Amino acid sequence: MQTPVTGPVVDFLISSRWEDVPEDVRHAAKRSILNFFGTALGGSRDAAVKGVLAVLDRFSGPRDATVIGHTTRLDMLGAAFVNAASGNVFDFDDTHHPTIIHPTAPVAPALFALAESHPMTGEELLHAFVLGAEVECRLGNAVSPWHYKRGWHITSTCGVFGAAAAAAKVLRLDAERTLWAMGNASAQSSGLIETLGTMAKSIGVGASARGGLSAALFAEAGVTGPTEPIAGPRGFTSVMGNEANLAAISKGLGETWELRANTHKPYPCGVVLFPVIDACLDLRAQNPGLSLDAITDIKVEGHSLLRERTDRPAVTTGREAQVSTQHSVAVALIQGLAGVAQFEDAVVISPDIVALRSKVHVRERPGTPVEAANVTVTLVDGRTLHSFVEQGRGTPKCPMSDTDIEAKVKELASYGCPTLDPSPLIDAIWSLDGSPDAGSVMRLAGA
Repeated sequence: MQTPVTGPVVDFLISSRWEDVPEDVRHAAKRSILNFFGTALGGSRDAAVKGVLAVLDRFSGPRDATVIGHTTRLDMLGAAFVNAASGNVFDFDDTHHPTIIHPTAPVAPALFALAESHPMTGEELLHAFVLGAEVECRLGNAVSPWHYKRGWHITSTCGVFGAAAAAAKVLRLDAERTLWAMGNASAQSSGLIETLGTMAKSIGVGASARGGLSAALFAEAGVTGPTEPIAGPRGFTSVMGNEANLAAISKGLGETWELRANTHKPYPCGVVLFPVIDACLDLRAQNPGLSLDAITDIKVEGHSLLRERTDRPAVTTGREAQVSTQHSVAVALIQGLAGVAQFEDAVVISPDIVALRSKVHVRERPGTPVEAANVTVTLVDGRTLHSFVEQGRGTPKCPMSDTDIEAKVKELASYGCPTLDPSPLIDAIWSLDGSPDAGSVMRLAGA
């Protein structure tokens, strides 16, 4: 059945061929998947991930799916959940810049869990991943910026649709069942910004991967859904958006690609913090030997989201610190680094970090784009030090290179799973489109 919005999306999913996907988009898909495996390996020993794994292990069905960074295997729904949580737990995964969606964490784990028991080629998996990312990001475009500002965690709410679309593609569902998969996904669309900085955020992201995969499997089994789950009177965009831009969902499908707007993080924190960290690292490099006792005030100015989401001086945990301007400034100036280790709980409560955080003040600077920031340090003697970053590293105009991403994967593997050699995994992902067995990648990602 053709419907005003969901119908064209379903038609696109059914008719799309790998040959239709431009080469640069194919490569972007590999970059995103490679980056995801790095963040999942890095996050594999996090307390939230271990807690989720311990619970799901107790209730697992057939253990036919790999848990990244572990010897434990789970049923495919459980593995999709844990791997999505692991990939997103440090907030170090890829970011779709217009919406701040993390596209890969909900979609890739669903596909790779499915691939271990439902044979598919690497080309088929990559194609489905591209389509799933396209669907979730277009939904995000339609409801942004109101959706996120209202308090919905857009990665989880839109990600479940992306995972369902991707799984429906590799399961070769017909148009009717693909529509049902979208409807089944709509029944599971949830996630709140209030959970950011807590372990509960990982539950939302894990649930989006599991929910999307189960939505497609439910549809395959004949579980029906509404005819217009996206734009119906009480559908996703009507409930989750305020005057949603429906044209953003279907216009140019198959002609423009959202993965071209995807970015990869150099730091394990919110994307609005990248230019802040860069500015502080610049100031540290330009003023060697600067005494932190000489600093009386640090003013950080930027986009409204910087103040709204990251003005958090009194953080006490690493998770809270991932969305704290004050902590990001402190570690960059004191330690000259902003990696995973700088966002551990022990660093967050370190006396020198706590002291410097109290001197940081965040202000909105009208007209400043989200990828820019201005940092001014005032010293006891009245002098000021200033750094303005127009494009933070990892933003669309200053992207990480393939080599940068490989280095990031190796660093994160060493951090979270030091016994694993990530080199074979890296090579397998770069050559995934030529692999006859997409599931073989997962055998390189277990501990």
